Amino acid sequence: MIPAPSRGRETAVIDGLTLGIPDPGLVVLIGPAGCGKSTLAARHFRSTEVISSDACRAMVSDDETDLSATPAAFELLGLLLDKRLEHYRLAVVDATNLRAEHRQLLVQTARRHHLDAVAVVLDVPLELCEKRNRERLRQVPARALEAQWRDLRQSVAGIHSEGFREVHVLCTQEQIEGLRLQRTPLPPWRLEERGPFDIIGDVHGCCDELEELLARLGYRAEQRDGEPVLSPPPGRRAIFLGDLVDRGPRILDTVRLVRRMTCEGWALCLPGNHDDKFCRKLLGHRVKIAHGLDRSVAEVEALPPPVRERWVPRALEFLQSLVSHYVLDEGSLVVAHAGMKESLQGRSSRRVRDFALYGDTTGETDELGLPVRRDWALRYRGRATVVYGHTPVLRARWVNGTINIDTGCVFGGRLTALRYPEMELVSVPARRVHAQPARPLSSARPDSPAMPPEIPVGRRVVQTPGGKRILLREEEARAALETLRRLGVDPRWQIYLPARVPPARSRADLPEHPLEALETLRAQGVRRAVFEELHPGSRGVVVLCREDSEAVDRFGFSEPRPGCAYRLAGPVDVDRLRAAAGPLWGELRTDWLCLECALGIDGGLAPLYVLASEGAVHAGDIAFHLYHTTRLAARDPGYLRPTRYRWVDLYDQRSREEAFCWWQELTASGVPGCVVQPRELRHGSVQPALQCRSPEHLGEAPTPASSPREYSRALRQFAFGLEALERFVAREPLPRVQECLLAQVALQAD
Repeated sequence: MIPAPSRGRETAVIDGLTLGIPDPGLVVLIGPAGCGKSTLAARHFRSTEVISSDACRAMVSDDETDLSATPAAFELLGLLLDKRLEHYRLAVVDATNLRAEHRQLLVQTARRHHLDAVAVVLDVPLELCEKRNRERLRQVPARALEAQWRDLRQSVAGIHSEGFREVHVLCTQEQIEGLRLQRTPLPPWRLEERGPFDIIGDVHGCCDELEELLARLGYRAEQRDGEPVLSPPPGRRAIFLGDLVDRGPRILDTVRLVRRMTCEGWALCLPGNHDDKFCRKLLGHRVKIAHGLDRSVAEVEALPPPVRERWVPRALEFLQSLVSHYVLDEGSLVVAHAGMKESLQGRSSRRVRDFALYGDTTGETDELGLPVRRDWALRYRGRATVVYGHTPVLRARWVNGTINIDTGCVFGGRLTALRYPEMELVSVPARRVHAQPARPLSSARPDSPAMPPEIPVGRRVVQTPGGKRILLREEEARAALETLRRLGVDPRWQIYLPARVPPARSRADLPEHPLEALETLRAQGVRRAVFEELHPGSRGVVVLCREDSEAVDRFGFSEPRPGCAYRLAGPVDVDRLRAAAGPLWGELRTDWLCLECALGIDGGLAPLYVLASEGAVHAGDIAFHLYHTTRLAARDPGYLRPTRYRWVDLYDQRSREEAFCWWQELTASGVPGCVVQPRELRHGSVQPALQCRSPEHLGEAPTPASSPREYSRALRQFAFGLEALERFVAREPLPRVQECLLAQVALQAD
């Protein structure tokens, strides 16, 4: 059997060696008073990592010797331990821990959080404990100390059977003083490995297709020690999601190839449930021969005896070394055969391994004898992208930042790889149908739900990487969510909202003076800006799909759709705009676009910004937007309106005066005014836009004066809008995108 992390190793007596400590995990110090537990803890661990029973007594009663406070102190100790392990931190329990039932509670807490517990036993002579006890300010009665020492001597031999991953025994003062600790991360953690990766779905012995796929990915065929291997392009690494065996025509060739690539350091490999069962069969365990295992066994038995004797131990060593899942790229990527929900990521236990092998099963079987699975991906809210396989689907689909890339090659589908961080799918068709699925691939996984997942509206702090933040109270979130619902558009289209554009400051007889807008930007360090024509009408968002099927593949709908427009005071011809965007699809290498547009009173549509496309948020040079929106308008002049603009050098007096004259000419011709923007749209303290409307357009109604508070609110709205796009492009779950929009709406209502 592919082993889980080991439990209950034999007691280890340390003699001047380095002691391995799981980090995160639980370290339980065991020993009588005066044995040196607190000294060892202070020497080797941070003060925040140590949970001391004496300190807990002091916190409860102001007296660490108050034995009447012991029950409350240990209740506090248990709470602190639970919270540290919940937050994935190392915890060191500094107490005598001499009773097995007390140690069992600590081990159970670690197991509940899917972390390992290690015991460090200070089994020093009674004389040393008595000597140290006499030197302490707070002395333990001699009779009590002797009883503690006897309790330890009676229980030390049985500690190794209590569920600790390791038990380390220190017997002398020299061993304690010479001790070195080495913190070892849990096996799933490979945070420093950032890629790029080529993540490959379930192979099931389809070695021909695997070799073809690797060749398409740029891998080169080589021979190493007489075995074929494919070496990756410089810097890249393959990740195999498991299920190498069963059903296909070249099972052992697949294992050889993947094993060799892994040994060379060119690949990582995860165990699949089929690999686990095959491994148990090779070990001689009784397993049911079903679901293609007969083909794997037949290939092994067909080997000549000398070859089989060499191959089986190598295969077992390889399969038994595989880790349940990996957390990569500073926590941004998680790979597992059947997926991994957020609460289990990076942890190590039998439950974690079972989830990685089989997914979220109920323990029941359906009418076909297959496990009944909960669709964990529909409820996934984690920040890491999760790539998995296990359940074959017709095509790879993103759901809440997760993607299943098992596209059923062995059943006549395709063998698929996801290139990371490019997020590009590469696949090859199956040469033929090698096996029949228990159910058609089209129903192997249900489509997205008819309604998107509920958006949680509890109290939270929403923050952008640029430091903009807002405390969103529950009542504010509910009101903001109701505002979004009144838009009358499915939340899956809602990936951006335009920020309010504040007015420029007044000067002389102009309530919104263009030169004041330039002075504001110049004071913020801007050197170059642009005056853009302000279109009358409403501003809103248009999301376009290159093909209707992109609404299914990228936005999670069950039916194809061309796109959607919202926040605009009238209908938008999405098909016409999509046709005008023709060149953009190829130039931006995208199958969808998010645009900000203005809908005029006459029904004409003015594209303002190309906000985002697959893999990119276009928040940089404003010239990018002007170039592409001008081209868009030129491709359908009967429907699309161009935006007139003029560049301004903020440190050139003549340039500023000419821009002001241009604004006067523009407003004299009936245009409401202009929007002044810096050359670079970016996070920070620079206003993204200021509007300068003519007195005629404003009329006699008083306009609110601009203020630092209003500018700050506009800045944060802009930042949250961009953050929503960033999260969507990064394929984060819909609630993570929506919380940024809730923050925007809450700021608008402030």
